[in-house]
Amino acid sequence: MAYRLPPLNTLRLFEAAGRHESFKLAADELGLTPSAVSHGILGLEDWLGALLFARGHRGLTLTATGAAYLEQVRAALELLARATAQVPGRRPTGRLSVSVAPTFGRCWLVPNLGRFHARHPDIEVTLDTVQRQVEFPRDGVDLAIRRGGGEWPGLHTELLTLEDLVPVVAPSLAAQINSPADLARQTLLHVSSSSEDWQVWADLAGVAGIDTARGPRFDTIMMAQEAAAQGLGIAIGRLPLSNGDLAAGRLVPVLGPPVRSRMGYWLVTARETLERPEVAAFRAWIRNALTDAPQPV
Repeated sequence: MAYRLPPLNTLRLFEAAGRHESFKLAADELGLTPSAVSHGILGLEDWLGALLFARGHRGLTLTATGAAYLEQVRAALELLARATAQVPGRRPTGRLSVSVAPTFGRCWLVPNLGRFHARHPDIEVTLDTVQRQVEFPRDGVDLAIRRGGGEWPGLHTELLTLEDLVPVVAPSLAAQINSPADLARQTLLHVSSSSEDWQVWADLAGVAGIDTARGPRFDTIMMAQEAAAQGLGIAIGRLPLSNGDLAAGRLVPVLGPPVRSRMGYWLVTARETLERPEVAAFRAWIRNALTDAPQPV
């Protein structure tokens, strides 16, 4: 029996536009113009004989019909994407999309990505640094690298490496810090978005009697590390993220050795994509690269 379906491309346009409730955001995601998305949606509405969006001065909203249809279309597209990923013997596409936090991308992945390209020149890697919860496979992302404790239910997760903590400073300040007592005369730089910061380091290192709460705060690890490199104070270095700055001499470890934290870097993906050649190659490479990473302190 032949299926009576609207053009499948219009369903992709509708899913993106419905999710964002914006033709412009859908167009940005799909690499199209807003007018192309709008034209495709009009064609779908004409084919269905139903209004999917209410268009007004305040923007775009789904109608009740559109909201109900969106739920079913999304489920159908996800089913198609999963079925496609599971096709046995599928020919390699040569493309891999990796979602990664900006700090890990800038501090570790990009500086090491050339080694992956040298080993797999036929695989083109795209990095997605938008900080959001990836929905596999709908977001078009093959795998993600996440910092945390491994709590991503329903997905394949594997620990790549645990994070080691050590205070780091600019070389010009290193001689001033010889014992934990010296921290009282220094500015402590904090990462407001991380639960593993000065107090955790102090507890793990057995350091007591210092005020770990004082000092300015930054919303990213990368900003705190840069502030330390500029001589604004002392930050908690996080290995392997800090390896590059330590190896280059922009930062110097003090009060070592590093202590092992509970936070780790995890590879996260949908189970059905594990056997894709590109995913398998990247998994093997990054596991080995992080395992073999030299410890600069």
